[in-house]
Amino acid sequence: MAKKGDQLDRETFSCSICVDLLKDPVTIPCGHSYCMNCIKSFWDGEDQKGIYSCPQCRKTFTPRPVLEKSTMLAALVEQLKKTGLQAAPADHCYAGPEDVACDFCSGRKLKAIKSCLFCLASYCEKHLQPHYVVAPLKKHKLVEPSKNLQENICSRHDEVMKMFCRTDQKCICYLCPVDEHKGHDTVSAAAERTERQRELEVSRQEIQQRIQDREKDVKLLQQEVEAINHSADKTVEDSEKIFTELIRLIQKRSSDVKQQIRSQQETEMSGVKELQKKLEQEITELKRKDAELKQLSHTEDHNQFLHNYPSLSALSESTHSSSINIRPLRYFEDVTAAVSELRDKLQDILTDRWTNISLTVTDVDVLLSQPEPKSRAEFLKYSCEITLDPNTAHTLLLLSEGNRKVTFIKQHQSYSSHPERFTKYCQVLSRESLTGRCYWEVKIKRDVSVAVAYKNISRKGDESGFGCNDKSWSLHYNQKSCKFYNNSISTSISGPWSSRVGVYLNHRAGILSFYSISGAMTLLHRVQTTFTQPLYAGVGIYSDPGSVKFC
Repeated sequence: MAKKGDQLDRETFSCSICVDLLKDPVTIPCGHSYCMNCIKSFWDGEDQKGIYSCPQCRKTFTPRPVLEKSTMLAALVEQLKKTGLQAAPADHCYAGPEDVACDFCSGRKLKAIKSCLFCLASYCEKHLQPHYVVAPLKKHKLVEPSKNLQENICSRHDEVMKMFCRTDQKCICYLCPVDEHKGHDTVSAAAERTERQRELEVSRQEIQQRIQDREKDVKLLQQEVEAINHSADKTVEDSEKIFTELIRLIQKRSSDVKQQIRSQQETEMSGVKELQKKLEQEITELKRKDAELKQLSHTEDHNQFLHNYPSLSALSESTHSSSINIRPLRYFEDVTAAVSELRDKLQDILTDRWTNISLTVTDVDVLLSQPEPKSRAEFLKYSCEITLDPNTAHTLLLLSEGNRKVTFIKQHQSYSSHPERFTKYCQVLSRESLTGRCYWEVKIKRDVSVAVAYKNISRKGDESGFGCNDKSWSLHYNQKSCKFYNNSISTSISGPWSSRVGVYLNHRAGILSFYSISGAMTLLHRVQTTFTQPLYAGVGIYSDPGSVKFC
């Protein structure tokens, strides 16, 4: 019985619903058999229709058939279990449209678990067993299941392609070198694979190194994101505190002025009212005196008139009218003017500082790896318009053309006194602060300096010269030589010379470069440092008729 059971198709004793050996088998009127629970569950889903069908042949029954366990079939299944017959494979063991099917399965094919490059066939677990036990088959090359095995067959000679033609860069069979690939450089596919494998490993090492580099870059950028967020949040918090303090201070000053005005108002009003009271008393007294004199004037008795006149005609001297000084109607208006002047000054300061704040915010440069410009067209993308600040100009410098040109003259200009004015050297700074990436060009004449400097550079004495301190960087150019100065250290620069000089600043990266512009750009000098404050463009002119014009 065991031998016969081994020969039976295991699908015969499987339930087509659960794809497993029958459990409590029942046979329905059409003759098909199912597990008791499987067919019950299937028919429960058809109760609403009132018509019951067979899952395999779709024959219908009305009413619902009564199910009785098939004792003979159940006994047979139990006997088959003892002989070693297993349930049918689950659906996931069968090959689907995207899977590689076993070439040796009959009927419904199982998934292949290996493909043989020698046999050019794919095998399920059962049919693969000979390759593990039969000595000649053990030498075959097994690989992961592949649908492309037929691509290993030469279409010309119908032989397995085990060679490689380096001339045509394609796989060939051992007969191809006799005709189509005669005289070509051919090697075994294994030898070519070994060579290519070495190249592949080198490529993989390069890729892995690049992956590591990029992962480091990603980590750095993540740290940059965290730093940006932290810096932005802290700056917003600090800015809000500072502006709150400013608002509180202005409100306090407003309250102080209001209180002071009200106090002075009360003092003035008290004095005025006291004087007004005294004057009103004097008016009352004068009216009474006038009434008495009027009455006396109507007395017909001459003796009586002359007797009373001396006592009534004498007037007391007023002590108040002489102290009253009638002024134009202007009392606290001077306070309004003073407050308006304060407002105007604050507006000027806020406007000036706001420009710096706005530029500082918008010039935040997150992508540190952004390449530096190389061509003049790329530099010009960072062009910025620069105007010179008259409050910083030495009195021997004349500003013109909208404060974009400065000329040395021998006559002192009538500039107003200002603490930011250079007094020793004929120098001037820009009105605009420079942060982020900036580029500008100037046309120069005679003995001049093209520089950048911090706002707090000294304005008097020897240390105020561009390049004579650690707060400025200067390219000094004349007709004989060109030198770069910083912190009183000079560096000689060789040409080519040009009357047009370009200046490039990457504030965050700490890069400052000077270029000679004459058709092409030629680097004269480059500085790599750390800038701790916003910079200002500077110009120094040391001879007549020297001039510099911002292009």
